Formats: sequence, structure tokens, C-alpha cells
Amino acid sequence: MTDPAWISELTFTDQGLIPAIAQDAQSKRILMFAWMNKESIVETVESGQAVYWSRSRQALWRKGEISGHHQLVEEIRLDCDGDVITLLISQIGGIACHTGRESCFFRVLKNGEWTATDSVLKSPEEIYSNE
Repeated sequence: MTDPAWISELTFTDQGLIPAIAQDAQSKRILMFAWMNKESIVETVESGQAVYWSRSRQALWRKGEISGHHQLVEEIRLDCDGDVITLLISQIGGIACHTGRESCFFRVLKNGEWTATDSVLKSPEEIYSNE
């Protein structure tokens, strides 16, 4: 299968990856950061659901396939250098982080210390009990 023409405008790392930032389409809050490769981007475009590349598993990571917290992609944007993408998404279940929070970016640096500002909406044990 040949790559779609638009893929040639993406600049991948030496490992064949590109950074992807998932942003809530309504609130515009940054929910998470992950990596994508050509295959995951093409599947994302074709399916309308976010698919990432898991560096730890060395496999495609279909967001929500275990947790049920899928991401429906409304728009994909490419930065000016072609080396970072953003996904405007609708987060199913309101939880993007494996810690059970809305966003992976739940810690704020205050007075020289990282402080958790978001509460856990669902415990990781509940989310991944079927894993």
C-alpha cells in the first residue's frame, strides 16, 4: 500500500515518529502527548479515532481499546515545520490520562514544587480491571 500524498509533508524522527498533542475540541485544554508513526496517523485519519504508537510496547496503541476512553478526532493540524501535530478530539468518558484524570497535565509548579491540581475521576484499578 502506498502512503497518502499528504504524509510526505510530515517530518518524522530517526525512529519514524512524530509528536502528537491531543487537545479537547471544546475546552481547548491539552489532554495528553503521545507519539505517532505513519501507520498510526493513517489509521487515525481512516477511522476517525486516535491511534498512537506505544514506544514501550513497540505497537499501535488504539486509545481507549482497554479503558474505553476513546478519542474521536475532529481535526488534525500540522505545525509550520511539519514535525508536530495536534489532534482536536472529543474525549469519550472525560478521562485521557492513565491516572484517571481528565488530562495528563495535572501538575502545576508552585513555589518550587509540583502540585496536583486535578482530582482523579476514576481509579486506574477500575479503568484497567479488564486488562
